[in-house]
Amino acid sequence: MHSNIESHLIEKRVFRPPKDFAKKARIKSLDQYRRMYRESINRPAKFWAREARELVWRAPWKKVVEWKAPFAKWFGGGKLNLSENCLDRHLTSARRNKAAILWEGEPGDKRTLTYQQLHHEVCRFANVLKRHKIGKGDRVIIYLPTIPEAAIAMLACARIGAVHSVVFGGFSADSIRDRIADSGAVAVITADGGYRRGAIVPLKKNVDDALREKTSVKCVIVFRRTGNETHMEEGRDVWWHGELEYVDANCPPALLDSEHPLYILYTSGSTGKPKGILHTTGGYLVGIYSTMKYVFDVRDEDIFWCTADVGWVTGHSYVVYGPLANGATTLMYEGAPNWPEPDRFWKIVQEYRVNILYTAPTAIRAFIRWGDQWVAKHDLSSLRLLGTVGEPINPEAWIWYHKKIGGGRCPIVDTWWQTETGTILITPLPGAIPTKPGSATLPFFGVDAAIVDEKGSEVGANVGGKLIIRRPWPAMLRTIYGDKERYKKQYWSEFPGNYLTGDGARRDEDGYFWIVGRIDDVLNVAGHRLGTSEIESALVSHAGVAEAAVVGRPDEMKGQGVVAFVTLKGGVKPTFGLKEELRNHVGAHIGAIAKPDEVRFAEALPKTRSGKIMRRLLKEIASGATVTGDTTTLEDFSVLTTLRESEE
Repeated sequence: MHSNIESHLIEKRVFRPPKDFAKKARIKSLDQYRRMYRESINRPAKFWAREARELVWRAPWKKVVEWKAPFAKWFGGGKLNLSENCLDRHLTSARRNKAAILWEGEPGDKRTLTYQQLHHEVCRFANVLKRHKIGKGDRVIIYLPTIPEAAIAMLACARIGAVHSVVFGGFSADSIRDRIADSGAVAVITADGGYRRGAIVPLKKNVDDALREKTSVKCVIVFRRTGNETHMEEGRDVWWHGELEYVDANCPPALLDSEHPLYILYTSGSTGKPKGILHTTGGYLVGIYSTMKYVFDVRDEDIFWCTADVGWVTGHSYVVYGPLANGATTLMYEGAPNWPEPDRFWKIVQEYRVNILYTAPTAIRAFIRWGDQWVAKHDLSSLRLLGTVGEPINPEAWIWYHKKIGGGRCPIVDTWWQTETGTILITPLPGAIPTKPGSATLPFFGVDAAIVDEKGSEVGANVGGKLIIRRPWPAMLRTIYGDKERYKKQYWSEFPGNYLTGDGARRDEDGYFWIVGRIDDVLNVAGHRLGTSEIESALVSHAGVAEAAVVGRPDEMKGQGVVAFVTLKGGVKPTFGLKEELRNHVGAHIGAIAKPDEVRFAEALPKTRSGKIMRRLLKEIASGATVTGDTTTLEDFSVLTTLRESEE
């Protein structure tokens, strides 16, 4: 019986940083990266103090890091304000008149907010919160579309020391209710509605449903976005625009301790009870500031577009806080990538002359499925850097992204990180680190990552195992809100003193990390532990396949059988012959042990609104069980019906 995750997919293509890019980059060579990385590991206090000094502190820290596993304190005793670092500090230079946020709504409406204007709006809204007796330490739920007001609300909370918890706009009333109950939130900031694929998502109605029974919420502030009919509860609900009439724009930033809670972001837990991941102020700010600066090599003149929704950690770190802390211009888009046509993203890139694009592998595979003709219609020559986030990217999707979107000239930063980590932890630096399609490459500064077996011993090159982080990093989660025991047990108990990521991975002979998927998704086939992402990558490398998801089903002989759900490229016909061809294709790429027992063709796969494939639902379908799990985050419910009908 093998206890380690086996890894069979070998990728030999290497892409060196373009010389012109490297020449202008902050980190210009592999030697420079290695020198800085060694310092960050051997002398972390010196390294992180230097990064932190580029920000505004109102009182100096006493100690860079205090580590009593599994609890960390970063920049203890230091006082600062994250909102001040994202806004006020840019107002003393020409940046005050620079665009902070460029925004486009799904219907095509547009807005630009300069740093000065954004500061003005944040201060006014912070005073609205104060007017409603919301202050330091109070929890506030933000349930908004990806509109500038989402960033304004987050920054306003940070300005007064309130703790925000952003709830993704695709979540249901039940999800809002759970998060209010767990956090003890005193207020909800929402909108009448938001736009999604031409329809209005009734955000305020969902909030009303969540508040039907008694909760801790005392007030609901509603932004008018769509103009749909909205119930306003007297004594509880107020309009955003109406409240602004009572306040001015004078709101000095609160002096906050470095470890003051900044936000709680809920992520799904295996028990069904959402986990409130708690991030604090100083360490998180240093983490997002430095990763934004080095990983994206962001410049004053750049237009940076991270396509994530603000409701996810990617939206927090790389739509709002990271870009603004660096004085960059961040682009926000409200709607779907294929509304009204599948070229909406490329239209936006062309119109705004986007320089850096950061998106998810799931979106990239959807673009491949929709066809190259939608890309070919647009001028994407403004792009200089591409990024991916959310899950491992299969090599063929990486190559397509590199050629079709980057024109073969843009480095790709394939970033690995999590809600819990706060910032990117494993990533190429675009001017320094040669890339291999499908690999997140090397650890970021200060990140001591390793792959271990079941006993916690580090494994050799190209041996699969569990990915752990062996020392604290500035933006790490501090706890699970209200549940320190769960925090200790979930992340720190299996290998005491080491953070268990929950991901399986291998490290190649060059030290590059290859993430092979969640440990939960590992298949046990006749005693072989196989990562699902490698089988999926093998399937997607077939010329006719756009996307694939692989799950296990009970098998009397082998323990688990492999079932592949496959979405084909436009114009490719699903046939029995193609099923056999795909099975053999996987066998040729990985080995006979990984051949799917069954291949099912699907027009679409069940995904969350953030684009993650819901493999849990596919497992239930593959094993012939009734779908009983939570489906509130499912983007398109008709997908389940179609998949059930495709069963053989």
